[in-house]
Amino acid sequence: MNELPASQAYRLLEPGPIVLVTTSQNGKPNIMTMGFHMMIQHAPPLIGCIIGPWDHSYSALRATGECVIAIPTVDLAEVVVDIGNCSGDAVNKFDRFDLTPQPASDVAAPLIKECLANIECRVADTSLVDEYNLFILEAERIWIDAGRKEQRTMHHRGDGSFTADGDVLDLRERMVKWRHLQR
Repeated sequence: MNELPASQAYRLLEPGPIVLVTTSQNGKPNIMTMGFHMMIQHAPPLIGCIIGPWDHSYSALRATGECVIAIPTVDLAEVVVDIGNCSGDAVNKFDRFDLTPQPASDVAAPLIKECLANIECRVADTSLVDEYNLFILEAERIWIDAGRKEQRTMHHRGDGSFTADGDVLDLRERMVKWRHLQR
């Protein structure tokens, strides 16, 4: 085995797919690309997200306490990277990247029509924001386009390369302790 610097742990433990986060402040919607997030618990459904003051969306999330986590698929890979390479303070990302905002039910932040799924969230806890830029969000509604042809998500490898979801290993029959999660 070869040793890697401990600072590269994120490259091995990337928790989930790259997502897009939408916010809306004073009627102005924005989108950011986010790779650092994690599920915290099932019920209530809590999601931890790293969004720092270097992100234009940070002030909107702090001010409004709500956002949408949109889950793009591999056909949007280049758009997802390009969204992360510009700032919402200088450009309307919905217009620039030809994405369609759709109204959410419970939050002002828009859903993204072109994404596989959208999760409406409210900030549940900000106690770790000042020290770690860690927002704890509670998922309130989930919208999914089950008929979407492309459903593979992409995962950042920490160096500008990505992996795409592929084969599914179905081990549900072995998950005897967690059957209540199989809905």
